[in-house]
Amino acid sequence: MSGVPAFTDHPALLVLCACPDAVAAGIARALVGEGLAACVNRAPVASVYRWQGRLCEETEQLLVIKTTPARYAALEMRLKTLHPYEVPEIIAIPVVAGSEAYLAWLGAVTAPAHDPSNPLSVQPK
Repeated sequence: MSGVPAFTDHPALLVLCACPDAVAAGIARALVGEGLAACVNRAPVASVYRWQGRLCEETEQLLVIKTTPARYAALEMRLKTLHPYEVPEIIAIPVVAGSEAYLAWLGAVTAPAHDPSNPLSVQPK
């Protein structure tokens, strides 16, 4: 299973990505600044995983990235270039419902032809 699944029936996606503390803020700023994400939340997590036959435990930042199905492929490619891990966690979860105003804002700020003068470009209240 690879590539972009059929997310087009959903208004938005939550993309989860765990990364080292040292790069989390930069990745979040790049994704939002480049219009690939409307918002990125960062939360500290303790991750336990198996890598190359070893059990590993690390403190990381979990990025909760809000984007649209139309921007997912570009966001995934950009995450892979920004992320220091050989195999970064990139998991997309479809949003099945949400605040109409929030979803409209999310769509507006991630639209490829985003206009910063658009009133929807500001954070929703």
